[in-house]
Amino acid sequence: MTLAYIPSPSTGVLHLGPIPLRGYAFCIIIGVFVAVWLGNKRWIARGGKPGTVADIAVWAVPFGLVGGRLYHVITDYQLYFGEGRDWVDAFKIWEGGLGIWGAIALGAVGAWIGCRLRGIPLPAWADALAPGIAIAQAFGRWGNWFNQELYGRPTDLPWALKISEGPNRVAGLYHPTFLYESLWCLGVAALVIWADRRFRLGHGRAFALYVAAYCSGRVWIEYMRVDEAHHILGVRLNVWTAIVVFILAVVYFVLSAKLRPGREEVVEPEPSGGSGDTAGSAGDGADAAKPAADAKAEAEGAAGAGADAGADAAKPAGAGAEDAKPEAPAGADATRPEAAKADAKPVGLTKGPEADKS
Repeated sequence: MTLAYIPSPSTGVLHLGPIPLRGYAFCIIIGVFVAVWLGNKRWIARGGKPGTVADIAVWAVPFGLVGGRLYHVITDYQLYFGEGRDWVDAFKIWEGGLGIWGAIALGAVGAWIGCRLRGIPLPAWADALAPGIAIAQAFGRWGNWFNQELYGRPTDLPWALKISEGPNRVAGLYHPTFLYESLWCLGVAALVIWADRRFRLGHGRAFALYVAAYCSGRVWIEYMRVDEAHHILGVRLNVWTAIVVFILAVVYFVLSAKLRPGREEVVEPEPSGGSGDTAGSAGDGADAAKPAADAKAEAEGAAGAGADAGADAAKPAGAGAEDAKPEAPAGADATRPEAAKADAKPVGLTKGPEADKS
């Protein structure tokens, strides 16, 4: 007799008035929000700008959901296109059925589009988001608990999962593989965060570490599951997929470390219009300084005019003596008053307008 076990919810849907709240969808949504929040913090710490992770996630998340559903439907097509099945059920994503392999693959395509539009490198963005994706998977696996799906072999362990009778399932106590994978994903997230801080992983290596670590756990967890699946050489398809993806992630990690060691110095370059804005600001500053320069020139011109006028006033006697010279021609004496007026014209006042023109 088993004294302890993990109960399963009697239903995966809660109704808030006419609005159904599905546990599976709720877990997916919570995971996405946590992944974006953590990814944003890591992106800023790496030199990026706030909001960039969310902007690119707008592309990555829808692509990922479509990719995850496509992978599930293709690899388990008999559930939707077999005899007595309704192909319309393939669109009922809220009933469960998302393949992580398809979600990551097509989600990467969406992220690539978003990164291209923002002009940032995809590997750097993936590194920032890697532990968040693992945590999102940890939340998402609890959606399987709400739907009573993806459990393991029968067991009498104290943490056995109690499954009730229902379509395509037999009541009993089973290994809670959803819980195993959830805890494993949390461990993967912690590993990536630690390794990234310790070794300053860059150029996609933090993401490759996440992929390799997740696959290593998925192999033994998948091996425990008893739900219907395709087999190749007596081994479940997802086990083979995990092995192949693990090898690819390790190869990428090693080659990237040799070809591009260290971490990116700049993950999000400044917009190309930044230099033009700076130049415009400098030009505005120069224009604003011109009135002050003009006012200073006018003040200096007025001071010069005052000094010249004082000098002319101090020379009346000298001017009379010069006019009385007998050798001066009569014509010269007749024109002397205009010359005197010209001599008395303030020098500074003639310089003021020239200073304004400068």
